[in-house]
Amino acid sequence: HFNATLSIKTSQGPDIVSTTFTFFDCSTHLSCTQCVSSKFPCDWCVEAHRCTHDTAENCRNDILVTGISRIGPSYRSGPGFCPTINVTGDGSEILVPAGSKKSVKVKVHIIGQFIVQTRFVCQFNVEGRVTSVNAQLLGDTIYCDEMEFTYTAKTSKLNATFAVIWGGSKPLDNPNNIHVVIYRCRDMSDSCGVCLALEEKYKCGWCSSSNTCEVEDQCGISGKVEGQNKTDWLNNQQTCPNPEIHSFDPKTGPWEGGTNITIRGINLGKKFDDVYGGIKIAGIDCMPFRELYVQTKEIVCSVDGPGVKSHRSGRVVVQISDFRGESANDFEFVDPEIENFEPKHGPISGGTTIKIMGRYLNTGSRVRAFLDQHPCEILSTNDREATCRTTAVPSPMQGKLKMVFDNGVRELNGDLFEYVPDPWIELVSSGESKTAKGIPAGGIKMAVHGRNFGSIQRPQIYVYYNGQISLNECNIINPQLMECYSPKIDLQDEDPFGNSDDPLTLEYGFIMNDVMTVRNLSSQWGSYFELYPNPTYQPFDDVKYFNSEYLNINGRNIDRACKYSDVVVKIGDHGICNITSMSRQQVTCLPPKNPDAKKVHVKVIVGNSLQFDIGYMVYTSAGILPSFSSNAVTFSVVFAIALFFVVFVALAIAYRKKTSENNRVLKNMQEQMDILELRVAAECKEAFAELQTEMTDLGGDITSGGIPYLDYRTYAMKILFPNHDDHVVLQWEKPELLRKEKGLRLFGQLVMNKTFLLLFIRTLESNRYFSMRERVNVASLIMVTLQSKLEYCTDILKTLLAELIEKCIDGKSHPKLLLRRTESVAEKMLSAWFTFLLYKFLKECAGEPLYMLFRAVKGQIDKGPVDAISHEARYSLSEEKLIRQMIEFKVITVYASITQPPILCNNIEMIPTNTENIPVKVLDCDSIGQVKEKCLDTIYKAIPWSQRPRKEDLDLEWRTGATGRLILYDEDSTSKADGEWKKLNTLHHYRVSEGSCLSLVPKESSIYNITLLGEKYAEKIHKYETLNISKFVSPSPPFSRAGSPMNVDLQETSLKYWHLVKHHDSDGSKEGERVNKMVSEIYLTRLLATKGTLQKFVDDLFETIFSTAHRGSALPLAIKYMFDFLDDQALLHGITDPEVVHTWKSNSLPLRSI
Repeated sequence: HFNATLSIKTSQGPDIVSTTFTFFDCSTHLSCTQCVSSKFPCDWCVEAHRCTHDTAENCRNDILVTGISRIGPSYRSGPGFCPTINVTGDGSEILVPAGSKKSVKVKVHIIGQFIVQTRFVCQFNVEGRVTSVNAQLLGDTIYCDEMEFTYTAKTSKLNATFAVIWGGSKPLDNPNNIHVVIYRCRDMSDSCGVCLALEEKYKCGWCSSSNTCEVEDQCGISGKVEGQNKTDWLNNQQTCPNPEIHSFDPKTGPWEGGTNITIRGINLGKKFDDVYGGIKIAGIDCMPFRELYVQTKEIVCSVDGPGVKSHRSGRVVVQISDFRGESANDFEFVDPEIENFEPKHGPISGGTTIKIMGRYLNTGSRVRAFLDQHPCEILSTNDREATCRTTAVPSPMQGKLKMVFDNGVRELNGDLFEYVPDPWIELVSSGESKTAKGIPAGGIKMAVHGRNFGSIQRPQIYVYYNGQISLNECNIINPQLMECYSPKIDLQDEDPFGNSDDPLTLEYGFIMNDVMTVRNLSSQWGSYFELYPNPTYQPFDDVKYFNSEYLNINGRNIDRACKYSDVVVKIGDHGICNITSMSRQQVTCLPPKNPDAKKVHVKVIVGNSLQFDIGYMVYTSAGILPSFSSNAVTFSVVFAIALFFVVFVALAIAYRKKTSENNRVLKNMQEQMDILELRVAAECKEAFAELQTEMTDLGGDITSGGIPYLDYRTYAMKILFPNHDDHVVLQWEKPELLRKEKGLRLFGQLVMNKTFLLLFIRTLESNRYFSMRERVNVASLIMVTLQSKLEYCTDILKTLLAELIEKCIDGKSHPKLLLRRTESVAEKMLSAWFTFLLYKFLKECAGEPLYMLFRAVKGQIDKGPVDAISHEARYSLSEEKLIRQMIEFKVITVYASITQPPILCNNIEMIPTNTENIPVKVLDCDSIGQVKEKCLDTIYKAIPWSQRPRKEDLDLEWRTGATGRLILYDEDSTSKADGEWKKLNTLHHYRVSEGSCLSLVPKESSIYNITLLGEKYAEKIHKYETLNISKFVSPSPPFSRAGSPMNVDLQETSLKYWHLVKHHDSDGSKEGERVNKMVSEIYLTRLLATKGTLQKFVDDLFETIFSTAHRGSALPLAIKYMFDFLDDQALLHGITDPEVVHTWKSNSLPLRSI
């Protein structure tokens, strides 16, 4: 079952009333007893053998047992009326020896006549194998047919489930869990004593012929004795004939007695009374302890001594009835003796391990040691030696050693153990430093100064790091001085030092027996163990040649924790290099004299575990080095002087040449600086002139062609369904809509029901698979449906927004994030709501300044060069996209024409079919694509962008005379290439001059595009009519059929294309180009000029949209209505921060709708 809470609440308040509903399923109960005992109203249908809560439907003409939770009178209620099987007096376990056959019988209770008349079957489940046998009902007892019970598991007992089946597959209830226990006596015991001690219900006995534990039926007959049948099977009333003693402990005891002896074996009685009074140790009675007796296996008894010091020994005997068990070895009564002990003194805090020498020191069952009355904890004993650990005493004293062996007491006369004062540490130093130092590898020597060190047996130093204790041994020099070596510390593959020069400070202390005052010296003194990084030594680069000079070995962190005594430099197998100095990065030592001049191995050992292989060193000496004759020496001196003179003359000549070259370069640089200064002055003058120029005639030019407003239907569709030109909501003539008309009409009526619509939206949004795109699409479709019912639409929108605000306030998200993204149906509906209501405002007020700003920005940028590849411009609004080089260009006027089908805007023909000779201002540095775009902007300036032809679908054709025609491309076979770079074609490249005629023609209708097919051609080759270019004198090839350029796809080549600026130009990659460049910041004045020119248009736009002081009457009431609603919601939820409400308003209107 499970519980669910049902509550009624207002939309914004707490629960009015709530209750808990419990859902239950009676059919999960498979037995009558479980069913009618349920805490829910469940009843049992006996004949149908099912549990149900609806008896009227499911239990017609059936015997009914009502549940105890069913309200109302019933004469057959509760589990007492269920048909069940009950025990017959032997309990719920039916015991059956494995391998035997047995007929199982059980009592039955409350079974109807229809059950009596059916066939009964007994069903047993043994190790997952279900076996069924027939059964008979006689009176109130079910008798199962006989069957053999066996199992294969290696266990002494196995439970087999049992059920009585009636009606083919309906089991009688088994509330007492009656089951069959199959057992094997031989697996329950491996000895006679344990076998006879088993519970009587198993009826196990010892079968002497097979030496196994069996039931009587499975044990054979041994034969006839004196004319009578005598079985070899022993029952639990008989005694095992062969008690055995396997071991006893201890083997010796003091002659005073009191020793507890543990005897182990088999068949040592079935109960305590069997062994009581029958145990003797060397002929002396031994009294057993009842509470320590383990049936048939173990006896613990206490033996008295013989009372005299004389040696006595004998066997251990256990007498049970007429049977006797005897040990193989003797027990001895001895006289233990203490001969000596060491050491003779220790600290008063204890912890000293005393070694005691003597004879029979391990005798008896309990050995204790004392120093006077103070215990000494026994650690180990053997025949000749015992060790004990002293305990603490309050003050220095002397004590006599005493040992107690059961009832025997022995003392050592003469030597006394002396408790001396605890050791005390005064200073721990590492070299000249007064602090303890070490490295992770350990082995750094430290001196420990103090007193009373002589009484400590095994002093140790420990360091605590990262939850682990590291230990190392110390050596006692004298009672006031101790030498310790820093322990090895496992850093666990970490680098705790990093780049810091500071050491790690760790807690440390000493372990000296049980003396606690030397533990954790850091907490007592406030002084810590300083851990430094391991030193490292650099090997030789090659073999080191040594000729009686000092040997230097480089490294890192050499002297941070190490002293001279911690570092050993080995030369060869036995030589030691005497260290003379040590620094942070170098060790200097004097190697031993080695007259053999052989190669030796150099090794550095730090502490006792860190070693570095430095390399090999070869001894050299004056006697070994070759000697030179006097003539050779003289020749060497003369040669050196001559060489020095030649080098000096060569250096003088090179210096004079270098000086002349520097003077020439300096003069050249000065001339270039002068030229650059003139160019900078000219650029600044031009930029200043541009800064003073205003765009005075832009307004008239923009408005001359009108503003291309979209009609309301197109405007709404682009907002609601962007990128869907032919959405299904506009397709009214589709045949399938007629078949769905009735369903759509009914669904439309449901949409006009507020409760249904809200529930519909909530249900969709609660589905985790309802994607963001689907939410936006549903919101748009709802707004299309409700656009003629704006009052109803506004009510729905306000309800959804109120729920969205409440969810945001109650959730974990910050309130300022509300309405920032379109993540719900309500947010998209809000955008569409503003879209519907702001159309008039945009067309009458805000549209004009917005379009004016757009045309002003485009016109200002097009006044100067624009890079077609990087989109950098001379008149840019962004510093990152500003052309920072001087680009030579000239403004020219060309006459453009186009032959295009008429274009309709709002069902009105906007341009004539044939448009001829329209003047267009272009730049000679413009690419062909830029020229096409400017021509389209001029021809279609009053046409919406979406309704213009695309420039990619048109070719630009240069016409001259009646037949001269040439199609211009951004890239063709005449394009200029420079290595891996290729420049886009411009009007200047084609030599297009002032007043030229250009025509835009559709690509598919051009008669000059011819695709040549064949194996030798992989490119598109365009042939042109002859063009009269006699007036041109240029290196360009003539435009004729013989030399027609080829148009190559820019995307299919591996070349790098550029238009005005290569993108490596800013790095000055070539020395020659660097000369002609100026400081790029010179061109930033154009940025200021562009922004100043456009400032008026920006101000006009924002004044129209946001100002309430001057144009408040023009703002639509929808904005105030929605803002008032957001203010009310903030008050309702107790939001007092004005920034939150301001953010809501900004997200709902400027961010979302403008």
